[in-house]
Amino acid sequence: MSRPTSTYRVQLTPDFGFAQVAEIAGYLRELGVSHVYLSPILQATPGSRHGYDVTDHSRIREEFGGAKGFREMAETLAAHDLGIIVDIVPNHMNTTNAAFWSVLKDGPASPYADWFDIEWIDGKVALPVLGDSTEPVVDGDVLRYHEHTFPHPGHYRLVDWREGPGYRRFFDVSTLIGLRVEDPAVFFATHEVIFRLLDEGLIDGLRIDHPDGLAEPRGYLERLRDRSGGAWTVVEKILIGDERLPDDWACDGTTGYEVLNRVNGLFVDPAGERPLIELFTRLTGGPGRYAPVMAQAKREVLDLFFGAEVGRLARAASSDPAAVAELLAAMPVYRAYVVPGEAPPPESVEIVERAAATCSPAVRPLVQQVLYGSPEAITRFQQTCGPVMAKGGEDTALYRWFPLSCLNEVGGEPDRFGCSVAEFHAYCADLRPHTMTTLSTHDTKRSEDVRARLSVLSELPEEWAAAVTEWSESVRLDPDLDYLAWQNLMAAWPISAERFTDYLLKAAREAKTAISWINPDASYEQRLRDFAEAAVKLPVGEFTARIDRHAMSNSLGAKLVQLMMPGVPDVYQGNETTDFSLVDPDNRRPVTFPATPATSWDEAKLLVTTQALRLRRRLDAAAPYRPMEADGEAAEHVIAFARGDDAVAVATRLPVGLARRSGWGATTLTLPAGSWRDLLTGELHAGRVALSYLLDRHPVALLERHAL
Repeated sequence: MSRPTSTYRVQLTPDFGFAQVAEIAGYLRELGVSHVYLSPILQATPGSRHGYDVTDHSRIREEFGGAKGFREMAETLAAHDLGIIVDIVPNHMNTTNAAFWSVLKDGPASPYADWFDIEWIDGKVALPVLGDSTEPVVDGDVLRYHEHTFPHPGHYRLVDWREGPGYRRFFDVSTLIGLRVEDPAVFFATHEVIFRLLDEGLIDGLRIDHPDGLAEPRGYLERLRDRSGGAWTVVEKILIGDERLPDDWACDGTTGYEVLNRVNGLFVDPAGERPLIELFTRLTGGPGRYAPVMAQAKREVLDLFFGAEVGRLARAASSDPAAVAELLAAMPVYRAYVVPGEAPPPESVEIVERAAATCSPAVRPLVQQVLYGSPEAITRFQQTCGPVMAKGGEDTALYRWFPLSCLNEVGGEPDRFGCSVAEFHAYCADLRPHTMTTLSTHDTKRSEDVRARLSVLSELPEEWAAAVTEWSESVRLDPDLDYLAWQNLMAAWPISAERFTDYLLKAAREAKTAISWINPDASYEQRLRDFAEAAVKLPVGEFTARIDRHAMSNSLGAKLVQLMMPGVPDVYQGNETTDFSLVDPDNRRPVTFPATPATSWDEAKLLVTTQALRLRRRLDAAAPYRPMEADGEAAEHVIAFARGDDAVAVATRLPVGLARRSGWGATTLTLPAGSWRDLLTGELHAGRVALSYLLDRHPVALLERHAL
């Protein structure tokens, strides 16, 4: 079982299954990756484009080619020296499945009753499906309500769809029911196919979806590592600010959102913070601080979506639901890592106490319960923090406060403008050597190249303000949305009116200020479509063209840093060349293989990606990270580091400011002893090198020790 040196994420769909992955094996091997990283492979809802709605853990998805197709794909990949990483979903599954049907039919007596995290009330579970005055109809041994079908009779009660279910779910999605993988029988039953593939050597590693939803992630990961034989494992854990993954989690690291945000920050100019916030407040009328927006958004989603979860936690903690909601809204992280039966870590106590200090006195008794109370109170609090953070932050506040939307990323802090080189070096010094690093995923709010363009705005706030003001005078829709629209239109250019409309509809629904997923407004939505149609006809692309040489520098710099820093770099499908996608489902559109460069930016990005990935295959994964410093007046515009004794990465940052200085001037970089070949140009370098020479053909340089 081999550890990956790099991965390539492929989104499996009914149109792109195992046979299609096998067809691109040669291309991926030439690209330089060591492992193909697949989205979920188990049987899911028919037609699902993502696979996180598993319906049967005992089968490999037939739409992708089934078990036979998987084995054939694995053989082809192995013949090209490529391994496989799979994405698994231990937290939840779709409610349309045979096991849950048995539970609905037989109640607590069902052999599957322990599979699901259910709150039984009078022997029944609440199902939130009712939406109108239509009466359910008995049809033989089933009960039908619109498209829904249930056993008749059964151990359930139908309630209004707004009430929330009588079971733990994924965020606010009632069609995804929480699994009790803390139960060994459930753990092994839901992982049987994955363990078989590991035992047969067909897969080498695992990506764990949403560990914060689990009752006890640490225990789950310990069991997983024991049974998997220590297979490489990363977790989709969102870390906020300076938060770090707990040392006692038996995994190799995270899927890399905290890395993404720090790499992105290297290319954002802190000097742009004040003028861009002033522009945001002028155009939107919104506040100049993010914190109150986040706090309000969390309070709103608690009221809108999480009444059932708040009520269940309140009962477990013998607390007032209002106090529960107040503390949940104040929590600054996705989980506080308290384990029932153990003394809470001091860091966890501090986090909860600090949150409670911002709340009313009514919250004080609850603090004791969630830190030292019953196992259920402690666990439910842990499991509820994540959904509130995600829905309040990622899916609401990030669509309301956006002075510079490249900062509005999963796990990001939109009021944190920039990451200094010194901060980045310090961060890398403590990074786990086998954690995943990434710049784009199936869940990012916008692709890495869209963010590269947006980062340029931090260096050009005045020019940007003038352009946006001009466009806004021509076309307007909604002060709460327009400025976000202009940013993403410029950065995703060229984009069709249809794609732009789809993005704006999602953004408006997530923001929940004019419309939402549960409160549509046909008139507003038509005006939004009209706005999009008119906006794409404006000369927005002229501004994009003016900044693209700087955006290209940011793009290549971020890519090189991500690929060469400590960790296992992942390339999201299609991002070996430029990709100007927005939030899902836009970023899950089909990708054409092999990548064919259409622009000089494409050519340069493909070259950087290929050479870096190939070098990573030759480089020791544990090669030390060694910061390097340039000398001279433009030294702040470079990020440079060595990996052990064999590789050096150099990237330009803040390119607009560099251009205003009229270039590098006499700035130099002293290379480690020996001779070094630039893999991007073929040139040899040694000793003290002028950056004007080293970076004359590309804004980045990738050097490998050259044997004379």
